[in-house]
Amino acid sequence: MQKLNSNDLLMLAGSFHGMHAITKQLCPNPPVPPAFSAPAANLAPSPFTHRPTGIEVLETSQFRMQCFQTITGIKFLLFTEPQQPNIDTTMKKIYELYADFVMKNPFYTVEMPIRCEKFDRALDGFIKLRG
Repeated sequence: MQKLNSNDLLMLAGSFHGMHAITKQLCPNPPVPPAFSAPAANLAPSPFTHRPTGIEVLETSQFRMQCFQTITGIKFLLFTEPQQPNIDTTMKKIYELYADFVMKNPFYTVEMPIRCEKFDRALDGFIKLRG
């Protein structure tokens, strides 16, 4: 399989962003929150937990594309084999690495491609450890 270059990745991300925005509008009414259990009754309700999110998973016989969107709107796309387990855990760890190495980097400009060597090394180490 041919590796995608930076331009291909930017086009893919832009296409996904459009699909995500359209599918988010297909369900304009947020889902009804589940009944509060006793321990959760003491927590303040979050304005983010029950909002429509748009497409989150695209699965084919060849690959699975999973989207993880943060509260601030940053989207992470992960491509895996369709049967790959624990995708949610993997996505949250990638977000953790992003927060630790990219967002704390004073030279990073938001909404620009990530060019952070420490993030690249940490992500590469995490992925190799799982593989």
